[in-house]
Amino acid sequence: MRYWLMKTEPTTFGVEDLAAAPRHTTGWDGVRNYQARNMLRDEMRRGDQAFLYYSSCEVPGVAAIMQIAKAGYPDPTAFDRKNHHYDPDSDPKNPRWFMVDVQLKRRLARVITLEELRAHAGRELKGMVLLRPGNRLSVTPVEAAHWKFILSLE
Repeated sequence: MRYWLMKTEPTTFGVEDLAAAPRHTTGWDGVRNYQARNMLRDEMRRGDQAFLYYSSCEVPGVAAIMQIAKAGYPDPTAFDRKNHHYDPDSDPKNPRWFMVDVQLKRRLARVITLEELRAHAGRELKGMVLLRPGNRLSVTPVEAAHWKFILSLE
């Protein structure tokens, strides 16, 4: 099993939206970065765990735990002209963009803030991709030791 961190803006898609989805499961669509796409397409597997991370908000941080319910498959929003994730250069015969299905496992007792994570960047969370300067990826791997430590902060 691998661990991941998946960023979302809570006003766009939050833990409440995932909780309200049938079987608490939905597609994680709209990723339009090649490096993140490669992780969705090639590395994420059913059963992997992921942190639901709030970004671009007043208090960024880890809000919930999700499980990958379905491994990477072509993102249909790329082909839908009415969808804001539409990509006119994406070809259904050779898909450019991929997505996974995620299922809510549980909300955390509290949001573990980015500020808290940064406070441990020098030791317990050393090397964590999220905490690297300039990192803007919406999907990042999380080392098992980092995963355990973050959960211990709850």
